[in-house]
Amino acid sequence: MEADRSAIGSKMKRREIEELREQVSCAAVLEQARFAIDIKESTRRAVKFRRGGEIVIVAHEGRGWFDPLSDAKGDVFGLVEHLDHVGFLEGADRVADLVGFEITEPEWQPASRDRGCNLSLVERWQARRSPWPGSSTWRYLNGERRLPPPILCEAIKAGLLREGPRGSIWAAHTDNAGVVTGWEARGPQYRGFASGGAKVLFRLGLDTALRLAVTEAAIDAMSLAAIEGLHDGTLYLSTGRGWSPATQAALRELASRPDARLVAATDANAQGDLFATRLRSLAEDAGCEWTRLRPAEEDWNETLKVREKEKGERKAGSVPHSHRPRQGRLRPAEPALDPASRDAGARQGVMKD
Repeated sequence: MEADRSAIGSKMKRREIEELREQVSCAAVLEQARFAIDIKESTRRAVKFRRGGEIVIVAHEGRGWFDPLSDAKGDVFGLVEHLDHVGFLEGADRVADLVGFEITEPEWQPASRDRGCNLSLVERWQARRSPWPGSSTWRYLNGERRLPPPILCEAIKAGLLREGPRGSIWAAHTDNAGVVTGWEARGPQYRGFASGGAKVLFRLGLDTALRLAVTEAAIDAMSLAAIEGLHDGTLYLSTGRGWSPATQAALRELASRPDARLVAATDANAQGDLFATRLRSLAEDAGCEWTRLRPAEEDWNETLKVREKEKGERKAGSVPHSHRPRQGRLRPAEPALDPASRDAGARQGVMKD
């Protein structure tokens, strides 16, 4: 068998390999392997595929891929090797079998044209206005996402939010020096990340805070902050649903500080559990205490929306007051986590699940 593969490999010239790479999309490999497109979390440039807890994102018009939960990435041949645990020769053979395979084409929203495409990353960020009460982005965050004004004002004051196209929100990712490296873009009909930008961390709160609550999206980080009343001593973070080397390095630097405590506040699903496992390993390596915090709903924004709906229903059913309540800043609350039954760990070691 090995001799046969070697014979095949000797006959396959570089030109034939390049032709296969052009003819077979990474999407074809994934569909054949029973992965399904997650249309909600995909864009035209980055299509997310799921199979159980596994995730692969296809980019470069189907010619490249990467695993957001590891450092694995490559071309169509590398994808077959990654999924099937085979060598290049057998992988090339399997790729050749997929020539002509018809892939599922999702129906995309029309791609928006950013007039600032010729500007640098920093110039594009600075060219956008911050949200303000009544703006389309403010209405999206406060109305549809139910984020309270005090949280939005804190994020705007910290320079973390910008008005994106068509009512979308831009939420800044920064490095440990505070430099904007990119932004999460989210709107009623759009989800993505800044073209040419780099995912590091979205950060809401004081940089000196030692409780590090790590979520998967900036809107979830702000939602958790709203639920906890922007708890003193907490830095609310988002990885932007990615795990780049820069994200890992930034988290490690924060977690390595004396008395730091890492909270894996990721989604209550398989992907969230995978992210939590990575955060747990990072905390162990950094000698940092850690806790796993799961939202009551699938994510923190859904949890916040349910909470706000219940508050509204209670208010509607109560006796109206003769005067309007005085408005004020959010009062720091207790963290929304950490009963004794939750997963937890300490510098001396991590408790088993």
